[in-house]
Amino acid sequence: MTENEIATIIVDTCFHIHTSLGAGLFESVYEEILYYELTEKGLYVEKQKAVPVFWKGMKMDIGFRADLIVEDKVIVEIKSVENLAPVHKKQLLTYLKLADLKLGILINFNEALIRNGITRIVNNL
Repeated sequence: MTENEIATIIVDTCFHIHTSLGAGLFESVYEEILYYELTEKGLYVEKQKAVPVFWKGMKMDIGFRADLIVEDKVIVEIKSVENLAPVHKKQLLTYLKLADLKLGILINFNEALIRNGITRIVNNL
């Protein structure tokens, strides 16, 4: 399955979650439900996965925790904020580089229309 095929499933699932629950819940609620729904669809999903950072040849045990990594190909970063800040996009791009992945989906569930809260971030895709 390609990154784009996985992203399509993620976005569709987020749409259904947002339609059912709406905006305003904690990020952890959306994360748990999205994790459940994606695994129910048969996808391999890791939640709060620690990704190390390498600095001057040394492995630092924890660099960041990815909200979700789907099929070892797509990072999903979940927010529930009034407005996404430019740093959120840069943060996800940094995560993609550190994890050596090509596609990230930044999802802000705190939008009236979920399509306004979904941003694709690519790293050499």
